[in-house]
Amino acid sequence: MTEQAYVSGPYVDAEQQRAAGLMGMYVFLGSEIMLFGGLFAAALVIRVLYPHEVVEASKALHIWIGAINTAVLLTSSLAVAVAVHAARQGQRRTVVMLFAIAAVLGVAFLAIKAFEYSREYADGVLPGFSDPARFTGNVEHLFMNLYLIATALHALHVTVGVALLSGVATFVGTERLLLPRRSIVVENTGLYWHLVDAIWVFLYPVLYLAR
Repeated sequence: MTEQAYVSGPYVDAEQQRAAGLMGMYVFLGSEIMLFGGLFAAALVIRVLYPHEVVEASKALHIWIGAINTAVLLTSSLAVAVAVHAARQGQRRTVVMLFAIAAVLGVAFLAIKAFEYSREYADGVLPGFSDPARFTGNVEHLFMNLYLIATALHALHVTVGVALLSGVATFVGTERLLLPRRSIVVENTGLYWHLVDAIWVFLYPVLYLAR
C-alpha cells in the first residue's frame, strides 16, 4: 500500500498534506518563540539598565549544574534528530529506541533542575524563600524572579516534550503509527523538542553566564 492511500481531504497528495502539517507546527512554534521572546526582552532591558546588579545576581546561580543540563538536552536533541531521519526510512525500532533515550534524558534534565532548585532554596536565593540579606537591592530579586519564571516555564515545556516523545514512541512501537507513511508525526514531535532545546541554549548564557 502506498503513502497516497493515507492522504485525507482536502489534500490532493501526500506532499501537500506533509507541508500543511509542518506549516501548522511552525505557526505553533512561532507562538512559543514569542512567549519566551518577551522573557528574553525583559532580561535584556534589565541587563542594559542594571549591568552590575545583574552580574551579582547571576553569580548566585550554579553555573556547572546549568552546564550539565545543557549537555543533557543537546544529547537528547541529537537522538531526536537521528530518530527523525530513521522515521523517514521506516526504521521503527530505531525511532522507538532513540525517542525513549531522549525521553529519559528529558526526565534527567528535570531531576537535575529540581536538585538545582533545592540548592538555591538552601542558599536562600530562590524567590519566595530568599534571605532578605542575601541581595543588596531590588534588581537582584527581580533577576531571580525572572530566572524562576523562565526556567520553570521551560521545565513545563520539557515535561510536555517528554510526554510527547513517550507517546509517539509507544504508538510507533505498537505499530499504531506506521512508518514511513506517518513520519510527519515524528518530525513534528522532533521540531517541538528541538525548540525546547534551543530555548535552553539561549536561557543558559542569558541567565548563568551574565556574570
